[in-house]
Amino acid sequence: MTNFDTQSSREWWAQRWVDVLESFGWRRRLERARNYARQGNVLQIEFQDSKVSALVQGTAPEPYKVSLSLDPFDNEQWQYVIESMSERAIFSAKLLSGEMPQNIEEVFTANGLSLFPYTKFDIHSRCSCPDPANPCKHIGALYYLLGDRFSEDPFVIFQLRGRTKEQIITALRQLRSTNSNSVSPVETPVTENSPIHLQNFWHYNDQLESSLVVVAPPPSSETILDILGTIPLKSETAGSQGAVSSQLVLEYLKAIYEQVSQQAILAAMTTGGRLE
Repeated sequence: MTNFDTQSSREWWAQRWVDVLESFGWRRRLERARNYARQGNVLQIEFQDSKVSALVQGTAPEPYKVSLSLDPFDNEQWQYVIESMSERAIFSAKLLSGEMPQNIEEVFTANGLSLFPYTKFDIHSRCSCPDPANPCKHIGALYYLLGDRFSEDPFVIFQLRGRTKEQIITALRQLRSTNSNSVSPVETPVTENSPIHLQNFWHYNDQLESSLVVVAPPPSSETILDILGTIPLKSETAGSQGAVSSQLVLEYLKAIYEQVSQQAILAAMTTGGRLE
């Protein structure tokens, strides 16, 4: 059974949902509703497009019918948001691995939107109980259970705004594919006469089974060079000039590893590889 007593039991985006609701002056009502959620009084939750309906058991023999929705974003607004997401590979990688990027809200605010309810008027809820207060404890119990669903699947909050997980992933992959086909080869020159062509850095001509391909975003900005430590490079030129040459080689190699790592994530997005 879900534990709603500690903030540490929730993912940050689920806790953000609860914090936003409490900021509307509903803390006392939600505290009473938390017991309903913890005791399993929410019998059923169903998603119908961007709307949520639930059956919540109260004091009456028959459970009350509860409905909830947020103001959905229109097609143009979602297009801007998804384009902004596609410009940052780490956003796509984390979402596909089931994690909400820590600064995901910046994508929405940059486009004049708010992922989470900005005011209480963004939330539209109803309950068949006789309590005139909104939220009543039945609606509040649904709020808490939604937070639990957000922890399990961060795409639920996107669905309430009008886009399903499948729609977002498909759109991101299409944008990635289009961008990868339209941009020129990535080059990082160390000198004017020595460009790095990443498309020629590594080749594997056999077809891989996409379901077996797992690409994990790097846990930090470290490359294999950072992990191996200092590499003893022999300098052809003695003195300070040789040290400069060695440093250029290290920077050259580091640039390759950093960009290959990013290109691997982009390739997985384009070909439908599975990220974890």
